[in-house]
Parts: sequence; C-alpha cells; structure tokens
Amino acid sequence: MVRQTELAVICTSAGVVIGILLSTVVFFCLRCCKKRSDIGDRVIANHRIRQNGHGLGLDSIASPSESAIVPLPDVTVKSSSPSWLNHHNKDRTSSVSGTPKYSYKDIQKATQNFTTILGEGSFGPVYKATMPTGGVVAVKVLASNSSQGEKEFQTEVSLLGRLHHRNLVNLVGYCVDKGQHMLVYEYMSNGSLEKLLYSEEDNLTWEERLQICLDISHGIEYLHEGAVPPVVHRDLKSANILLDHSMRAKVADFGLSKEAVFDGRKSSLKGTYGYMDPAYISTSKSSLKSDIYSLGVIIFEIITAIHPHQNLMDYVNLAAMDPDGGVDEILDKRLVGKCNLEEVKSLAKIAFRCLHKTPRRRPTIGEVCQAIVKIKQRRLGKGSTMSFVSEDLTRMVSRIQDQQVELSRLVSKTDNQQ
Repeated sequence: MVRQTELAVICTSAGVVIGILLSTVVFFCLRCCKKRSDIGDRVIANHRIRQNGHGLGLDSIASPSESAIVPLPDVTVKSSSPSWLNHHNKDRTSSVSGTPKYSYKDIQKATQNFTTILGEGSFGPVYKATMPTGGVVAVKVLASNSSQGEKEFQTEVSLLGRLHHRNLVNLVGYCVDKGQHMLVYEYMSNGSLEKLLYSEEDNLTWEERLQICLDISHGIEYLHEGAVPPVVHRDLKSANILLDHSMRAKVADFGLSKEAVFDGRKSSLKGTYGYMDPAYISTSKSSLKSDIYSLGVIIFEIITAIHPHQNLMDYVNLAAMDPDGGVDEILDKRLVGKCNLEEVKSLAKIAFRCLHKTPRRRPTIGEVCQAIVKIKQRRLGKGSTMSFVSEDLTRMVSRIQDQQVELSRLVSKTDNQQ
C-alpha cells in the first residue's frame, strides 16, 4: 500500500513537471509568433502608408538615406520636467535622432563670435556660419525670452533627426551648451519666400512661382503621407518657406509640428494669424487638412503678392464671386503680360479647393501635387511626357529602396530589443 502511494506521488510530480515544461514551450512559441506577426504588420502598415503618399509628384525623388525613417517616441508627449536637456538625456537625444551635437565653442568660432547675423524670428536670431569642414550653415539661437522655446527646440531636433526629404530644410546639428540652445541648418542662400515676394529688388517669374508651389506641396506630401506616423506642420507660411541657390523651395521651422493623433483631443492654438484654418480656430483640433488650408493661402500669396495680414482673403473672396474666377484682377502686377492666365486660373482653382470651409471637402496633399504637375505637363507639352514617365519610374525604384532600408532598420531594432 505504501509503495502504491509513493508511486502515485512520483507519477503526479512527474506529470506536474512535464505539464510545466510543455506550458513553457507553448508560451515561448506563441510569444515568438506574436513578435513575428507584429513585425510583419508594422512593415505592411509602413509600406501602405508610404505607397499612398508618393507617386503623384514630379520632384520628390529621394535616395534611401534621404527618405528612410527611424521610429521615435511621440515628441508631443509632455515631459514631467525640462530635464531632457541634462547630460544623460542629451546623449540619448543624439543617439536616437542621429543628429550631431556641437559645442558652444564650435558655434562661436563658426559664426565669428555671433556677428554674421542673417535675420531674426520668433525663435531668436539666425547667424550665418562656416563650419571647420568648410560648409556654410545657418545657426538659429533660442532667445532667452522665447516662449515655449525649449519645447519647440526638442520638437525640431526629434522630428528633423528622422525626417529627410529634398523639400524639407535639413537639420545639420544642434548645440546645448553654456545655457544656450542652438539649431544648425543647411544654408538657404535665397532666403525666405516672404522676402522674395515682397522685395522691390527681387522679382519671381511665373515659372519660378509655379515650381515653388510644387516644391512646397512635395514637402508637405512627405510629412502627411510619407512620414510614419504622419506629421502636421501647424505653422505653414511664406516666412517658413526657404529657397536654395537654385530657387528650389524647402519647408522649414518645425517647432510647432506634431505627429497626427486622430483621437479628437483639443490643444492650444498654434500657428500664425492669416494662415490658420478657421475650422481649427473654432474647434482647437488640428489635422492634416489644417495644413492644406495654409497651403491654399500660400498659393494665393504667390499668385497675388498680397500678404495675409493685408486682407488677402478679402481679395480672394471677391475674386471667387466673379464667374470667370476674377484671378486676373488680383494677379501680381509684376506678372501681368508675363504669364499664361489659364495656368494662373488653374492654380487658383487648386487654392480655392484648399480653402474650402469644410475640412473634409479639401483635397489631400497628393491630389494637390497631381493637379500642379498637370499644369506643368500642359506647359511643357506632349513632347515632354516621356520625361514625366521616366521620373515616375525612378521615384518608384527609390520608394522600393526606402522600404528595404526601413525594413532592415526595423528588424535590427527588434533584434536589439530581444
């Protein structure tokens, strides 16, 4: 009887041990399968989003290094304290974003002791600098009295450290040293679109203005449909559109930008009067369509050379009442007789759609890009159709390369976490 009891105990113990082992094996198998499924889902989601965001433009060709995106934590989450700028977190910011850090001494020497000023914005003064390598850059210094300066600084470093496109101003580096916060950008020799539009010395041709509209659209297209997750700029205006030596436009100043979170949450109003979406003002809910409204304002600003602070929308509304569009009545006088009015009217129609009072009735940025490209196609004529097809094919190959780079980075990051 005793032996039977002992045998029963032994059998029961063995059964428990075998059960635990089997449960452990099943648990790890399920966990492994789940991880692989999550990786696959994320890659497919990224692929779909990037597919939807491209293929409509003319000049959005980018190399894998320009377009690859490294996922980052949500930069809009408020920190419990501004201690992200301490030594530990500074190192972490640099390693995550991959953006080089410079010392105060380096910047001081490059700007000739901060004497080569280019201008000044709400963030602070901007200086021209020559780096030790010989490259020319622009250094934006956070003014001590700048409101929300540190948060804007963090946003720019975090976003531009991972967002790269030929129509976005490139962040070269940053500096947090001796109580100073500085951003180092590529140098844009022709300054801002605002300066060029309202300068008596400079005169943008219609061809240049049309190309600028397309460049801006491509930059926004990347933010809305190429970035994962999408990014709402929230402060699009002519002062934040910069032009390089070839008069190609790039979107700048991402201090107020945020990743699009479609949860219906309200936030404090961010932006510039005259460019802000009325629907955003009334609801405090920003969206991708808020940027579309701002783009519509900028397009009319390019057509008319009338600043939003000078009642641009009043002129636009009067033009809208004319059965023929009335755009020729508000056309920049420097363009009269020097442009194709049909092209002007076609561009104005796009802008009118962007300004629709109902956000969901506004076009997507992809539709805007496609419409502007069609204007350029008509301008160049049927003989240039093959060049557009060639560029589309080249851009498609670039997208595939982008996906390969992003996939390898995603797998590498998952391996490191394990």
